[in-house]
Amino acid sequence: MSRNLQKYARQTNLQLIGGALIILFIVGDGLIYLFYGSNAALMGLLCLLIGLSPVVLIILAILILDWITRHVNRS
Repeated sequence: MSRNLQKYARQTNLQLIGGALIILFIVGDGLIYLFYGSNAALMGLLCLLIGLSPVVLIILAILILDWITRHVNRS
């Protein structure tokens, strides 16, 4: 039985990132809703999404560049 530690590390990192985002959105926005109401929670959700959009764009750019370099290096 062989172990692929890189795959395990990648899965663990993705699970940690996913958990952090779930906590940020559910707990953070839930607390905003609890203390300030639904309008403020919607604004908080909008701000969270807008704040994460540059991070998502950077990650997408890096993934596209990685895909391009893998296909160029195959030739």
